[in-house]
Formats: sequence, C-alpha cells, structure tokens
Amino acid sequence: MAVNRFGIVLAMMLMAAQSAAALETIARAALVLDQTTGTILLSKNEKMAVPPASMSKLMTLNMLFEALQDGRISLDTEFSVSAKASKKGGSKMFLREGERVSVENLIKGIIVHSGNDACIVVAENLAGSEDDFARIMTTRAKKLGMESSTFANATGWPDPYQRMSAADLVLLANRLITQFPEYYGYFHEKSFTWAKITQNNRNPLLNLVNGTDGLKTGHTEEAGYGLVGSAVQGDRRVIVMITGLESAGARAREGERLLNWAFRQFSQTPLIKAQKKIADAPIWLGQSDSVGLIAKDDISALVPYAEKDDVKLQVTYNSPLQAPIIQGAEIGKLRVEINGLATKTYPLFAETAVEAAGFTKRLRASVDVLSDLLNNATAP
Repeated sequence: MAVNRFGIVLAMMLMAAQSAAALETIARAALVLDQTTGTILLSKNEKMAVPPASMSKLMTLNMLFEALQDGRISLDTEFSVSAKASKKGGSKMFLREGERVSVENLIKGIIVHSGNDACIVVAENLAGSEDDFARIMTTRAKKLGMESSTFANATGWPDPYQRMSAADLVLLANRLITQFPEYYGYFHEKSFTWAKITQNNRNPLLNLVNGTDGLKTGHTEEAGYGLVGSAVQGDRRVIVMITGLESAGARAREGERLLNWAFRQFSQTPLIKAQKKIADAPIWLGQSDSVGLIAKDDISALVPYAEKDDVKLQVTYNSPLQAPIIQGAEIGKLRVEINGLATKTYPLFAETAVEAAGFTKRLRASVDVLSDLLNNATAP
C-alpha cells in the first residue's frame, strides 16, 4: 500500500505580527542566544571573521581550564614570568620578570585586568612558547566547531591572523559556562589587586544588567569596541556578543539594550504536556485502527510576546503506520514554527502498543484491496 506524507496542523493563528528578529543593532557583527533553549534571537554577520581583540582571551582561558580539568595543573600551580611577558604593553597585570604566580591569580589577572602579560605567562608555561600555544589554540578551536577562529597570539594583540566570529565567540562562551562551572565564577569578580594595584573588571554589564556574571570585553583600533556578555534571570540565561562599536559607552549601551530586549520581549511558553495525546495516527492491519501520539517530556518554546498568538504546531508521520507498533516507539514528529525564529522539531511516540491484526482482518483487508483494484480496472 502506498505511503503518503502529510501533516495535521494544530494552530493558534489568530493574528499576524512582526518578526521577532526585526530588532536592528549598530554593531558590525552580533549574536544573541537564549542559551537555555538554544534559540538564536538576533544575528548579524555572525559568521564573519573579525578581529576579536581581548575577547580572544576567552580561548586562552579555555585552554587553561582544560589543563585544570585534566589534572595537568592545579589552581596552586605556579608559573614563571618571562621577560617577554613582563615587557608586554597594553592592558596588564603588572607582572615582574622572574616572579612565580599561581594559576588562580593568573586567571583573575586575565579576566579582571585583561592582562596581556598574564596570557603570555599561561601560553609559555603550557606550550613552551606563545607561538606554539597559538597554533594549539587554532587546532583546538576547529575541533570545538569554531570554524572562523585562527590565532596568532594568546592576547588578542592585533594581527591579520587573529580572527574569530560572533558565532565562534558565543559557542566558546557557552562552553566556558557549561563545561567549567567550577571556574566560571571568576568572571563575576568586579576587582582584583596585584602588586598593590587594584583594577576593576572592564565588563560594564556587571553593573548595568541584573544577573550578569560574565564574560569579556575587547578593544583595538581595528576591531572597535566589543564584548561577550551573559546574564541569568529566572530560569533563563542569555549570551550576547557585539563588536565594532565606536566607543566604550556605545558598547555598554548596546550590550545593555540587547540583553534587556532578550529578557523582556521573549517568554518561555508551554506548548505540549508530557504523555498527553496530541493526535491519532491510522494503523494498517492492526488490532486497532489508530494509535495516539504523545511527547515523553513537556514541550515549551521561547516565544516573542508579539508572536504569542501565531505559534504553529504541525504533527507529521508516515500514513498509515504498519502494525505491530511498540508502545513508546518513535513514530512521528512535532514541528514548532514561530515567525522570526528557527523551526524546531521534537519526536513523538506511540501512546500504546498495537498488535498486528488477526488472520480474518488481514484477509478482509486483502479482499477489500482486491475489490478496489478490480473496480478501478473495469471503470469506464
């Protein structure tokens, strides 16, 4: 018997509304991610390779956190400071040649002070040289799925080969948050004192948006002003990346605006209850003529307030399904379509088992099919 693909539309389509992604940004490149649901809320040139400036220090920290997690070093491990590190310009921790500094203090120096000297110390002590460390970072970035990332140094110092994309930086931020919770708390520290010099964290969002707990700013003449930030409000976490702003003030205002927009214009909306039948699918040659389709878990979606009355749910399956059907077997899909956001698909499962029909029912079905064929053959 032929199998046809079709869908049943279960809809709330009461009114049209503007696209959720209609918000504009003055950033050269940007990406706003609802990390909790994996929903991209805004993107602009998100795959374009751009100079990341000090935001690339997040990759240096990733390499350091991996070494900590693997047990190759500990927070108490002391790294030696080279002449190259101590003489490096730009933002710095003010390390002195020949001194030994604990890994924990270097982490704080990189995050809070954006210390170029601290980054070089990490690179040299983990890989032998900054050049070798940059090559290792580039290889590691590709394995992590950071397709546009290449590194010439550990600091973000201007170089034609030092490039990352908004998508890469958000992926990296998400990794630091989820894979290294024991170290992520350092991003929230607002000041750090070293060599009797106290410096404040350069992330303006820590003081502007409730729940902000990271991550890193960056600035060079070529890159402009940028940041990767993240905040938690309620049960949602949002990650934002912007770059190419003209001033520190513009960076702070745009980062604050995008984070507040993400939290205030979207809500997590329940759509389907777990174990509740949402459709019936016909069964061919089964003891029952149909089987219910259910979701094993509650299904919800991040919905823009402007789109709350225009969420489309579509159930699809191969029709009719062939008996026997095992209870709990995946037999269909639920598509969730929301204007301005990517379509998401969830599996649907058989509510009950359906055994194959007995001999009499199969014989009757065969006779019916044969009769239909004969009628069609003799029809004028």
